[in-house]
Amino acid sequence: MSTTPRPNIVFIVADDLGYADLGCYGGRDASFGPVSPVLDSLAALGLKLTQGYSNSPVCSPTRFALMTGRYQYRLRGAAEEPINSKSRGSTTLGLPPEHPTLPSLLRDAGYGTALMGKWHLGYPPAFSPLRSGYDEFFGPMSGGVDYFTHCSSTGQHDLYLGDAEQQEDGYLTDLITNHGLDFVRRRAAGARSGTPFFLSLHYTAPHWPWETRDDEALAQEVKGNLFHLHGGNIDTYRRMIHHMDEGIGRLMDLLRAEGLERDTLVVFTSDNGGERFSDNWPLVGGKMDLTEGGIRVPWIAHWPAVIAPGGTSPQTCMTMDWSATMLDAAGAPAAATHPLDGRSLMPLLLDATWHDDQPLFWRMNHRGQRALRHGPWKYLRVDGHDYLFNLEGDERERANLAPIAPARLAAMVQAWEAWEATMPPIPADATVSLGYGAKDMPQR
Repeated sequence: MSTTPRPNIVFIVADDLGYADLGCYGGRDASFGPVSPVLDSLAALGLKLTQGYSNSPVCSPTRFALMTGRYQYRLRGAAEEPINSKSRGSTTLGLPPEHPTLPSLLRDAGYGTALMGKWHLGYPPAFSPLRSGYDEFFGPMSGGVDYFTHCSSTGQHDLYLGDAEQQEDGYLTDLITNHGLDFVRRRAAGARSGTPFFLSLHYTAPHWPWETRDDEALAQEVKGNLFHLHGGNIDTYRRMIHHMDEGIGRLMDLLRAEGLERDTLVVFTSDNGGERFSDNWPLVGGKMDLTEGGIRVPWIAHWPAVIAPGGTSPQTCMTMDWSATMLDAAGAPAAATHPLDGRSLMPLLLDATWHDDQPLFWRMNHRGQRALRHGPWKYLRVDGHDYLFNLEGDERERANLAPIAPARLAAMVQAWEAWEATMPPIPADATVSLGYGAKDMPQR
């Protein structure tokens, strides 16, 4: 357990952001200039991880892991890849309210809690943020909504304040920022006097549809298919990221103005790898893939009281490790009935040279994928083919070493299968929802 003062915690999650979309991860400038100057500054003044992962290459399974600090495979709802709008009214496809969560454990430890942004963990009345540990909620319940009409892919309005539908005009990225700022303002005095807060700031950016602040006219054009398969481009995509970055800048300005920056842990990541217009260089693949481009994501941590500026670490980690880290930093114990699979990275926050080698496991119903990362080695199965890569020299996963290292491959296959035996099997009725395929655009 950490002996440092309990920080305020802000957990910022982008949606479908690629590994190299940010300048601090090698991303190129856009036509308008740097894409992510605020996040680049947070990385420079804090800690940047180069080998960090999401728990899944698709959104809602990762969010189950984020909320529980455990492998998402333990819960039925997370077998959906991802939860889709057809699950409205389901009492099984969501995050069970009785399950201990990151916000519920922090709330039990005295934190004020809020989720401003995307939920995607089941629909009311059976599931909601307010039933899983958050005091406050503003945002959409589903996986994707229009930035202006706030309607889901079924055409239903999907914007909530608490458990009630909320009609509110504006660009969704900015609305999420505004509600996050309002929460911090209201909690600032309490935070200064010893009652910390936990803010989940879960943007939908840069998830489709491809709309910037100036693209409200597109809302009517895409309402029949939010996947927006006929539109978008790299410049629009980068502007969407930049709008989010500006909002994070407003948050950091407020933390400074309220005297809270020093004692606030800010963590930034993405729920999975990039999609159509993202930059994953040098990685291959993207969303829905267990190749590196689908699961390796930015991880930035900023906490001036604890984290020295300028740190870069190759430490491997997953989403659920950061949930464990936040509980540790807050002095909030996990529930004895639901031990964490994630492990705390507090030693890394205190010393960027700290290293701990722990195997990381994934599985996907889609294409029968499985993966194991341990040290520089990665075992991967896709479409029945087994691969072995040494990522230290081959981050693009192009040189398959399985034929020349059969003993190592066999050992990693055995380790993955031993782990998989500890997890519930994938249910026969679990669904894979793909919005587009090779008929819509060439495969990467």
